[in-house]
This record gives sequence, C-alpha cells and structure tokens, in this order.
Amino acid sequence: MDYMFQPGFLGTRAPFFMDFVTLIVALLPLLVWVAITFAQKANYTLHGWTQSIIFVFSLIVVGYFEYGVRLGGGYEAFVQNTKVAHDYLFVILIIHIFIAVLTLGIWTSTLFGAYKSSKRGGVLPGVGSASHKKAGLRTFAGIVLTSLTGIWVYLLLFVF
Repeated sequence: MDYMFQPGFLGTRAPFFMDFVTLIVALLPLLVWVAITFAQKANYTLHGWTQSIIFVFSLIVVGYFEYGVRLGGGYEAFVQNTKVAHDYLFVILIIHIFIAVLTLGIWTSTLFGAYKSSKRGGVLPGVGSASHKKAGLRTFAGIVLTSLTGIWVYLLLFVF
C-alpha cells in the first residue's frame, strides 16, 4: 500500500490516494447527473442500475479514503503541512462530513425505497414517483454540496 502515499498526480502536496479520491468526488455529480438523465429519457432500468453502481462505487471510494487517512496518521497528520487556520479547516471539515453523512442517508433511503417499490410490482413512473423524484433531487443536491465541500477541504489541506 506504499503507492497510496506516493506524490499525487494533481501537482499539490497531496498523496496519490487523496488526489484519486478528490478526482472521483469532483466527478460524482456528473456521474449521478448522467444516471438521472436515463430516468428523464424513461429508461428506468438503466437509471436504477447506474444509480446502484455509482452508490456502491462511492462507498468503496469512501472506504479507500478512510483507510488511507487512518494509515496516514489521521486528521492531525494531514493538517500539519497547511498554512490555513486549523479552527477554520476543522469547521469546514465538520460541515463537509455533516452534508456527506446526511446525503448518504437520503441516497440510501431513496435507493432502498425504489428497490422495495419495484419488488412489490411498483413501476416508475407511477405511485410514489413524485416523492422518488423529490428524494432524488435532494440526493443530487447533497452530492453536489458534498463534492464542493470535499474539494474545498482538499484545497485547504494541500494547496493553500
């Protein structure tokens, strides 16, 4: 696992794993938007599959990130090389974590709700599709905010 801590590819002080995770986090809203367009084009099966794959992939990336942070010495090890005020950075990190956890809950609920509905013979669009769409839009907004705050934390840690 030494490769994780080799210099990253984005030209900052970040190790490889941080650059990789940040790139995925930056692309996540685009990937989810593409999955949403499948539903807009009435391709609900492809929409469901892509949402599920992106969700599982995101969980794997978060696991990889958490492993790297723990192996790298935790939060304290990564804030040592930044010139940003630690209190400010910590507040931004807490906001990022709060948004990410809330979004994960909404996304999980939306996926499992759609899965249960399809198992009961429910077909979208149909009963429940308005609430599914609202939950999906909330999830997408949360993913965008998670991405933006995650990029902000990365910039604070490794650029400024």
